Amino acid sequence: MGAHLARRYITETETEPDPAKKFQFDPEFGFDERKERVPAATQEQMNLAQLPIEQRDYCAHHLIKLMKCKRDNWPNFLACKHERHDWDYCEHQDYVMRMKEYERERRLQLRKKRIEAQAA
Repeated sequence: MGAHLARRYITETETEPDPAKKFQFDPEFGFDERKERVPAATQEQMNLAQLPIEQRDYCAHHLIKLMKCKRDNWPNFLACKHERHDWDYCEHQDYVMRMKEYERERRLQLRKKRIEAQAA
C-alpha cells in the first residue's frame, strides 16, 4: 500500500498520471475496435430511485435492484444477499477496470518518455 503515492510524489512525478485530470492518450490507441462503456441505468431511472450523486455509476442498475429488494423485503434484509453480491461484484469490476486504465496511461507515458529519450 502506498507505492502509487511514492511514485506519484517522489520517483516518477512526470510520468505518473493524475487521476483527477483527463487522461492524455486516446482511449482507442492500441485497439482495433473498442466499445465505449455506457451505464445500464438511465438518468431518469436514477432520479426516480433517488440515488445519491456519488453512487450514480456503471453499477447503478444493480444498486437500484438492491434498494428495491430491501424495500420489498423489510425487515428481512438477509433476503437480498444475491442483489448485494451482484452490486458488490459490479463495483469491484468497475474498480479493476479503472485501475487497468490508470496503469495503461502510466505505461503509455513511460513509453513516450523512453521514445523521446532515444530520439534525443
